[in-house]
Amino acid sequence: MTDAAFARPYHIIVFGASGFTGQFVVEEVARCAAESPGSLQWAVAGRSRQRLEAVLRRAAGKLSMPELRTDVEIIIADVSIEESLAVMCQQGQVILNCVGPYRFYGEPVVKACIENGAHYVDICGEPQFLERMQLEYHAKASERGVYVIGSCGFDSIPADLGILYTQKQFKGTLTAVESFLVISSGSEGSSGHDATWQSAVYGFADSGSLRQLRKKFGHKPLPVLGAKVKKRGFVSFSKEIEQYAIPFMGSDPSVVKRTQRFLYEEEHQSPIQYSAFVGVGGLFSVVKFFCGGLLFGFLVKFSFGRKLLTTFPRFFSFGLFSKAGPTEKQIENTCFSMTFFGEGYSEGTDPSQGRPNSKICTQVIGAEPGYVATVSAIVQAGVTLLNEKHSLPKRGGVYTPGAAFYKTSLIHRLQNHSIKFSVRSYQ
Repeated sequence: MTDAAFARPYHIIVFGASGFTGQFVVEEVARCAAESPGSLQWAVAGRSRQRLEAVLRRAAGKLSMPELRTDVEIIIADVSIEESLAVMCQQGQVILNCVGPYRFYGEPVVKACIENGAHYVDICGEPQFLERMQLEYHAKASERGVYVIGSCGFDSIPADLGILYTQKQFKGTLTAVESFLVISSGSEGSSGHDATWQSAVYGFADSGSLRQLRKKFGHKPLPVLGAKVKKRGFVSFSKEIEQYAIPFMGSDPSVVKRTQRFLYEEEHQSPIQYSAFVGVGGLFSVVKFFCGGLLFGFLVKFSFGRKLLTTFPRFFSFGLFSKAGPTEKQIENTCFSMTFFGEGYSEGTDPSQGRPNSKICTQVIGAEPGYVATVSAIVQAGVTLLNEKHSLPKRGGVYTPGAAFYKTSLIHRLQNHSIKFSVRSYQ
């Protein structure tokens, strides 16, 4: 980065601040700024001044911070207007991009950040977008000294940093980890916003392009250290969480693998085998997910089917997603736990000889994942990027959270907010 970047008026700009998730990010940034008055200058950005003013009024009332209505600058920026993005990026050191689905709206923001010297952080959970940005923009970002760090929300900071935390706590050589996600909610259940549902619909519909994209990297398979982990079936009863589990369909496996490749190639660390699962409950839930999955898989293949899915998200997701998003009560009563079961070889044991002889269990727990944990993660990622650039990879580029922040205090920062890391057992 040039010295001019540090003369910019704002440390952080929340782009898409009037969106459903963006409103929560605004509140979290306001809290962080209040913790150290005067040390964090920030602004909000989006298409509509009227909507952005309404967001600031809402946050001011909710947080009892009347100054938000007058002290926070509003920047008008639109992903379809390149000049507006350039003006926005020229004013901030870090852009927190909350405008999704990213496959449709993310690339212009990434490009504008790189061209105008602003660092970029998002909460994307779309592997196609994340990996394509790495393929097409890593060299340009590196040349400009700009950090582009995707998936800094619930997708995929708990999983990516959870693996690094588990590895750090393990006394020896950790070779394999399975994670199990469980989401708990109150009597009203939990819900996600329509934008997340749209990302899933178009992501599954375009899964073939992801396979083609990965071929372009030309990566050699990562070496397998120690015993190869036996794969589970698509549906299996997990003794670890005492319920049925299915493979996690989000971006976690993709992000963790990219981190492990970075650490292997750049830091010469042994790669870890990783599998991600999500608990779905009892047999009735398994049947419901199976039937819903069959219908979803059929409909995403056709444009008319995708139209149905995106028009009626509540119906086709069995109430898990809606255009209105979760209610405040649903958010308050929902939490998550991600449990990591790792195995490897104790200190002084050769991983090439015999089966693993040591195990560890760690856990990452947090508040409602889609909005509370996610906004805490992206804001703390942005603050860490501001304060600890010296601990990030030596040059800019497109990175995963684990690759970017593995030498920083981000886990410690998250511990002081809504995401907790702990060791449950070691043997």
